[in-house]
Amino acid sequence: MDESSLNIYKEKMDSTFQVFIDELSRLRTGRATPLLLEPLIVDAYNSKMKISEVAAVNVPEPKLLTIQVWDKGLVASVEKAIRESDLGLNPTIDAQLIRVPLPDLTEERRVELSKVASQFLENAKISVRNIRREAMDVIKTEKKNNKISEDEEKQLSNLMQKITDEKISLVEEKYKDKEKEILQI
Repeated sequence: MDESSLNIYKEKMDSTFQVFIDELSRLRTGRATPLLLEPLIVDAYNSKMKISEVAAVNVPEPKLLTIQVWDKGLVASVEKAIRESDLGLNPTIDAQLIRVPLPDLTEERRVELSKVASQFLENAKISVRNIRREAMDVIKTEKKNNKISEDEEKQLSNLMQKITDEKISLVEEKYKDKEKEILQI
């Protein structure tokens, strides 16, 4: 094992970071974003589809989403998916266009969203640490099997720790930004 072998673990951490960013972007902060509706599933054509696969989601105003449904027969399904979600949104239908005004967040809801973001943070940190542990186990095994020297083991372990610290720092920084955005009135 050498430094380039650690790239596998760095890429795993990068992908964990991306999942964390995606989770944070779906949290409602009072500003409209098409990502808010991304996880919603619509019953369409005898199967389950994402809203983005049956309609175009736009943000004409900071507190309004519009969904232009491509098939008139799916308007009711899209509206139902939005109403039944845990987002607390109240869509209105205008032909094939669905308007979804975003209500102001209450202080209670902001605190709740902050706790959800905090949980995402913890999950991301745990995942990054698990990837580090996996890499450290490989390094120790290679040392035990005399494939690398003690100096190389120490060097690789230190490098892996440095990569881990950088990722955790980046995750915490993004969390703080999101928390500030959520709690901002």
